[in-house]
This record gives sequence, C-alpha cells and structure tokens, in this order.
Amino acid sequence: MARTALIVKTKRRQEAAAKRHAAGKQIKHPTRVYNRCEKCGRIGGYMRKFGICRICFKEFAREGKIMGVKKSSW
Repeated sequence: MARTALIVKTKRRQEAAAKRHAAGKQIKHPTRVYNRCEKCGRIGGYMRKFGICRICFKEFAREGKIMGVKKSSW
C-alpha cells in the first residue's frame, strides 16, 4: 500500500512539473521530481527507456515480457 501511494505521488509530481514546463514556467522544486519503478516503486537503478528498475527489468526479461531482450551467456 505504501509503495503504491509513493508511485501515485511521484506520477502526480511529474505531471505537474510537465504542465509547468509546457507553460514556460519555472518548476518550484525540481529536485523533488524523480523517477520510480512502475512495478515496485524503487528509486535506485531506474532505467528510463523501460520505466522500471533493474531488478524488475531482470525479472521481465527472464519471463520474456520485454520485446527484443534475451538472456546473454558467454
């Protein structure tokens, strides 16, 4: 429950910052806008391209849910 609330809170902040930026206004506190994993809510290890953290990325890649990504071995 707590993680879900943090994810929702972060999305609201990002939307508000995007609106202010589009209107040509300065963002009040730019350091408060940060990215979170959409699945688990982690801040660290976030991958912008996929919108998830490294741990969730690894799980999705293993299950084959991410197109074009496969397990490497050498």
